[in-house]
Amino acid sequence: MDIAEIIRKVTETVSAGATVKSVYGEPVTSGQRTILPVATVRFAFGGGGGADGGGGGGRVSARPCGVVEVTPEGARFVYFREPERLAAAIAVGFLVSFAVGLSRRRKARQKSV
Repeated sequence: MDIAEIIRKVTETVSAGATVKSVYGEPVTSGQRTILPVATVRFAFGGGGGADGGGGGGRVSARPCGVVEVTPEGARFVYFREPERLAAAIAVGFLVSFAVGLSRRRKARQKSV
């Protein structure tokens, strides 16, 4: 078996498990509204070989990124955002920059005295 055949088989095996269904499950219908899950799926593969042999591997990651909501009025994409995490990151950044600024001012005052 050549390297291309090995890579093809590994890719097929890994990609079979990386589906939106494995992240979310089946679409959900309630009344006239259907929710279709959407996920970001990423693949990474690598390999190498030498005189003594070779090897390789791969990684698949999948995470939810939103849903498509289908109603009689139309369809719309609802993106999943994480506002709490974004707000926390901004707050931490502000506090760290504030603390660094205070520290520099204190050091500057101590040098001038």
